[in-house]
Amino acid sequence: MKRAEITIPPKVLTTTLNRIRAHGPCTEGWEKLLKGLGKTRADDEPLPFARIVEINDLDDALWCCRAEPQYAREWRLYAVWCARQVQHLMTDERSIAALDVAERFAHGQASNDARAAARATARDAAQAARTAQAVWAAQAAAWAAARDVVRDVVWAAHAAARAAAWAAARAAQKAEFLRIVNGGEQ
Repeated sequence: MKRAEITIPPKVLTTTLNRIRAHGPCTEGWEKLLKGLGKTRADDEPLPFARIVEINDLDDALWCCRAEPQYAREWRLYAVWCARQVQHLMTDERSIAALDVAERFAHGQASNDARAAARATARDAAQAARTAQAVWAAQAAAWAAARDVVRDVVWAAHAAARAAAWAAARAAQKAEFLRIVNGGEQ
């Protein structure tokens, strides 16, 4: 008799309204989210990040990432992905090296010291960049290697969006974020 295959459902990334509220969301975004959920107050019901994107937008969902630091690996890999979208604009190899370190760090293959050194080097590259696009691309690399992963996610997403065509970059960022929070593989 053949054994049935067991399918493990993908890990859908969630937060809760109480955890979001603990980080002091802006009034407008908070009220929009509550209204979209048909609620009047925070609770501990699991709230998928994809639902936050659906109700508010990608920026608010990225802001909410701070409520779930246990997903730091996913957030960092997303930040690296965003920065890689404009890697072709990075004229300084230090920026690309910083992305490589940030990615290795997310996979447990680089130390905190290596990450800090990469961040400093990428900042130097950003300061040396001559064009606005190169500055944003270099800063994306620095932010991806930064210590504060939530800030990295937000800033890397914004940096990538500024450096590439806005609508196309944002659509790709949204699709990638949704893939990650809906249990896609890294």
